[in-house]
Amino acid sequence: MNNCLKELRAERSWSQADLAAALAVSRQTVNAIEKGRYDPSLPLAFTISQLFGRRIEEIFFP
Repeated sequence: MNNCLKELRAERSWSQADLAAALAVSRQTVNAIEKGRYDPSLPLAFTISQLFGRRIEEIFFP
């Protein structure tokens, strides 16, 4: 699944470690999501959308 997580993170000048801490996941998980190697669980996707103030569909897309 494609996403714009890296761009959203960059807008806030957050490192992968910063985002990982905010989401309570590992930096490796953030990296894998950004590269499309891992699709987040639905609860994690909701947490990401709430953190960035966007709908899930605006962050994740086919």
